[in-house]
Amino acid sequence: MRITFIGGGTMGEAMIKCLLTQGVAAPQDIVVSDISPLRRELLSKEYGVSTLTDNGKATEAADLVILAVKPQNLSQATEEMLKADSLPPVAMVLSIVAGANLDSLCRGLKHPSVVRAMPNMPAQIGQGMTVWTATAEVSQKQRERVQTILGALGEEIYVENEKYLDMATALSGSGPAYVFLFIEAFIDAGVHIGLPRDIAQKLVLQTVLGSTHAVQETGKHPAELRNMVTSPGGTTAEALLRLERGGLRSLLLEAVTAAHDKAKHL
Repeated sequence: MRITFIGGGTMGEAMIKCLLTQGVAAPQDIVVSDISPLRRELLSKEYGVSTLTDNGKATEAADLVILAVKPQNLSQATEEMLKADSLPPVAMVLSIVAGANLDSLCRGLKHPSVVRAMPNMPAQIGQGMTVWTATAEVSQKQRERVQTILGALGEEIYVENEKYLDMATALSGSGPAYVFLFIEAFIDAGVHIGLPRDIAQKLVLQTVLGSTHAVQETGKHPAELRNMVTSPGGTTAEALLRLERGGLRSLLLEAVTAAHDKAKHL
């Protein structure tokens, strides 16, 4: 399968790295079109893939075209592809461009077989969460290819209704930033009470990691696991009381809702 990337930025590179690492594609299967000579040189040297500056030429023999440009550069990229009239009729297009819905992508490309996906930042290390959907014209075989490709980035979930993509943007797309902020504050709290920063960081990171695995592996509701840690009148109960008084739940709800509203208007 010949894969063409339109855009070789951070997420495009992350996908290339994961596809090669997982053995989903070989360097000779991948072509990257990018306007930056520095990015082209880096990708060619680091991963052995072919690089071009011409979006039209890059898509000529593609089975799959991955749109990985910044939202503000999407119109220019699709116009160049249309002008070249080089997108094969049987090719599938997979877009990871934030805010670009299926209808606008199909109209912009004049092409019916389009997949829209929302990966998140941990995809850069193969631990991502990607939510995706597709037009009716994407065949079952092509959908299986998409699952394989997105699965190389971590976990993937297919949804029938495109509205869930904006919701995923607010939850899993922006979510790593919420988690990083929590980890940062958690470490700082440890330092505040007197722990050396390196010890506080190790304690926090393993606590977050272990707690996440506990939810995954036990299948228990987070509230049930929380109650298992919380002794009546103990230190955990006192700490949770302060978090509830501070409005942690409502603030998180407001944050995700605000991100969802923003995603709908991109």
